[in-house]
Amino acid sequence: MDIARTHILIASVRINAQRGRPAVGAKRRSLIRCLGLLLLCHALHAETLFDAHMHYDAEDAAHYSPQQILRILDDNNISRAAVTSTPPQLAKQLHRQAPERIVPLLGVYRNAGDKTNWTQDSSLPARLEAALEAGGWRGIGELHLFAGDRRSAVFRRVVELAGAYRLPLLLHADPAVIDSLYEHAPDQTVIWAHAGAYPHPDLLDDYLRRYPALRVDLSVRDERIAPGGELRDDWFELFLNHPDRFMIGIDTYSLSRWKAYPQVAEKIRQWTQQLPADVAARLTSGNAAEVFYHAEREAGVRPAIQ
Repeated sequence: MDIARTHILIASVRINAQRGRPAVGAKRRSLIRCLGLLLLCHALHAETLFDAHMHYDAEDAAHYSPQQILRILDDNNISRAAVTSTPPQLAKQLHRQAPERIVPLLGVYRNAGDKTNWTQDSSLPARLEAALEAGGWRGIGELHLFAGDRRSAVFRRVVELAGAYRLPLLLHADPAVIDSLYEHAPDQTVIWAHAGAYPHPDLLDDYLRRYPALRVDLSVRDERIAPGGELRDDWFELFLNHPDRFMIGIDTYSLSRWKAYPQVAEKIRQWTQQLPADVAARLTSGNAAEVFYHAEREAGVRPAIQ
C-alpha cells in the first residue's frame, strides 16, 4: 500500500467517526493503528517530545544546574520544554542557557506557601504586571485553584492580564473554575493541567466542545490513559476527535520525578505510538509548539492594560 492511499484511508476512518457513523469497535481501532504505523518509519527512541509541563523549583536548582537539566533533555530527546518555577526567576535562568529550547512560564508563587493562598494575595496582580511588563514570558502558571476560589478578584485580574498580554494560562483546576473563567474571557487560551481534576474522556469531550480556546495537558495521567501501556479505547477516540487540543507533559513536581524522567518519557512514547502518526505528532509536539509559538509571536505586541 502506498503512502498516499494510507493517508486517504486514515482520513476516511476519522471522518466517519466525526460524523457519528457507527463505530466498528476494535476492528476500526486496529485498522487506524496499522495504517498509522505504516506512516511511522522511525524507532521509539527517535521520537522527539515537547514537554509542555516542567517545573524547575528551588529544590530542583539545588540539585541540578541548568546544564544538567539540558543534559537530561538531550538524553531523552526533548526538543523543547515549557518551564515554570518557584521562585519565578529560575525559569528565566534556565531559559537564558537555551533560549531556543526553553519556554519560560511566569509562576506567581514566591515560595511553596503561596500555592495555597495566592487567590487572597491582593499584592500579586501588581507583581505579576511588573514581571509581564519586563517581558520575555510565554505563559502564566501553573496556578492551583478550585471551585471555592473561582470568583476571587485576584484570579479575575490574573485572567485579565493574561488576555492583555495574549499569553496562555496553565491552570491546575476543577471544571467549575474553567466554567467561571470562560464566562468572562471566552477567548482566553487555557491549558488545563493534568487533564483536569476529573480526567474522564466524556467530561473532557464536553468541555472541549464548549470552549474552543481550551487546551489540555496530559501530564501524570499516563497510567490512566494507557494502563499497563495499552491505550484505552475511550482515550483513543477522544484524541481522534480532538487531535489539535492535547499536549504531553512529564511534570517534574519533585526530585524523584526528575530521577524517573527517562521512564516517564518512554511511557509517553509507548502509548502515543498507538495513535495514527499524524495524531501522535500533534500530541507529542505540534500542539504545544502551536500554542507557545503563538505566545512568542505575540510577545512583542504591547498590551492595552485596563
